[in-house]
Amino acid sequence: MTQKSHQAGFVNIIGKPNVGKSTLMNILIGERLSIISSKAQTTRHRILGLINSDDYQIVFSDTPGMLKPQYELHKSMMTFVNLSLEDADIILFVTDLYETEADIESIIERINNSGIPVILVINKIDLAKEGQLEEVTKYWTDRLKSDAIIPISAQEKFNTERILQEILERLPEHPAFYDKEELTDRPERFFASEIIREKIFKNYKKEIPYSTEVGIEEFHENNRIIRMRATIFVERNSQKGIIIGEKGKMLKKVGIEAREELEAFFGKQVHLETFVKVEPDWRKNKQKLKKFGYDPT
Repeated sequence: MTQKSHQAGFVNIIGKPNVGKSTLMNILIGERLSIISSKAQTTRHRILGLINSDDYQIVFSDTPGMLKPQYELHKSMMTFVNLSLEDADIILFVTDLYETEADIESIIERINNSGIPVILVINKIDLAKEGQLEEVTKYWTDRLKSDAIIPISAQEKFNTERILQEILERLPEHPAFYDKEELTDRPERFFASEIIREKIFKNYKKEIPYSTEVGIEEFHENNRIIRMRATIFVERNSQKGIIIGEKGKMLKKVGIEAREELEAFFGKQVHLETFVKVEPDWRKNKQKLKKFGYDPT
């Protein structure tokens, strides 16, 4: 009896900021791994999420939105994007009704010359006006060599199941890359820091979310409770005051919302302490970025 072949490969999700890449990955995996906000540049790292079955393993990779770097942080984020173009078995290129190829022409050219199968996903079609989807589809098919075009609404989970079908048609034969019991390659501390950072994006405006980073200084877990100590790093003293808020109200609000989300994520009680510390110009300093985990090599 012939043994059935096993498929496995890296499906790397790329696109501009705020087109719905993280929302889509969470839907495909069925778990909330990538943080989401309405603000651009929420995702800063490359996050792997796995779909496992007896016959296949899909390694999804959510990447930061493609942009023109303005800080060392942006350069690091774009390095994650460039790495995802090098090890992809399939590229899931996500756009929406409004984005164009402006500022990413060189990456489009790299994709077109890569020989890697490309699935073009056009998101937010629930917002389309008459004829708009056809115009957007023509725009991208004139510029991007794609093997399949899938219009979806990630928000409404419309047509997302077709993406999995198209991936499985192109996924190479290969043994599993990761343990089938695993969901991601990231440690628990990483997701704790991301959940807290998401609440910062939700509760603060303007430059504040982009100037903050979260470090988990302590993480102690037993069968009943997780105790963690988190530090929110900002670039200036004025930002520290805004994060804390009058009489500590804003920091307390962030802490409460983060704790509720952390308890849902980990499935147990969480005791969270949060502190704020100034780390001057951390977004522009390579050594400080390395300390915060922005070292894709």
